[in-house]
Amino acid sequence: MSQIRKAVFPIAGLGTRFLPATKASAKEMLPVVDKPLIQYAVEEAYAAGIRHMIFVTGRTKRSVEDHFDTAYELENELELAGKADLLNIARSIAPEDMICTYVRQPRALGLGHAVLCSKELVGNEPFAVLLADDLMVGTPSIIAQMVEQFSDWRATILAVQDVPREETRRYGIVSAESVTQDIVNVTGIVEKPSPEAAPSTLAVAGRYILTPGIFKELENLPRGIGGEIQLTDGIANLLRREKVFAYRYKGARYDCGSKLGFLQATVDLGSQHNEIGAEFSAWLDQRKPKL
Repeated sequence: MSQIRKAVFPIAGLGTRFLPATKASAKEMLPVVDKPLIQYAVEEAYAAGIRHMIFVTGRTKRSVEDHFDTAYELENELELAGKADLLNIARSIAPEDMICTYVRQPRALGLGHAVLCSKELVGNEPFAVLLADDLMVGTPSIIAQMVEQFSDWRATILAVQDVPREETRRYGIVSAESVTQDIVNVTGIVEKPSPEAAPSTLAVAGRYILTPGIFKELENLPRGIGGEIQLTDGIANLLRREKVFAYRYKGARYDCGSKLGFLQATVDLGSQHNEIGAEFSAWLDQRKPKL
């Protein structure tokens, strides 16, 4: 059994960059090929042995709850029609051994506040946080890689990647000392620094394994950038009491909070799809200009 039993999915954001598509629908339900973003994240956690999924929702996120609920009418129709393959797909969305719990984030006060909203459900144990906007693909899954690292280090683990210096203002950036080829000891972290002020180009991606000590830091944290409670600031304070490590994960990340990243994910995952991948790739090839 995984040493990390619970995963938190902060999904209360409004997704304004995808208007008008997100005016009445949750951005986490935007489909990449044939799965919504949130399902990719949940499947990633499930593949790491995590069985309790905690969704921090907002008032427009009912569709996420419905997606992971049992659709009796749909399943009955598929069964009567003899469509066994589709019935299996519908039932596989929420395996029987998976628990889904929902808690509201009453105000949009940032990622740190969203994580804090999960405190009573998480309890006094380490847990994973997955941002569905970041569609991450790896073998094993990115969170599975991080769970393995946690078993070695028993400390907070942040997924990181190197980014061009001109992009540091888009990420939390760590200062760190190398420990192994893939692990660095975090000595500092700052939210969205300018390129000239960034301590490095090592950027935090949307995957975390956090110890329960993070809750104490978030509870006592003043509001930071944009009047929000920043998870980055909480981790910076946690560094004064606990070790924090950053892990250079093995795999690909698509920033599906942006239209460009969303389209890149659609093309790449569509090309690899077991049903239509070959046909889609051939179509893409024939559209390329002949030299």
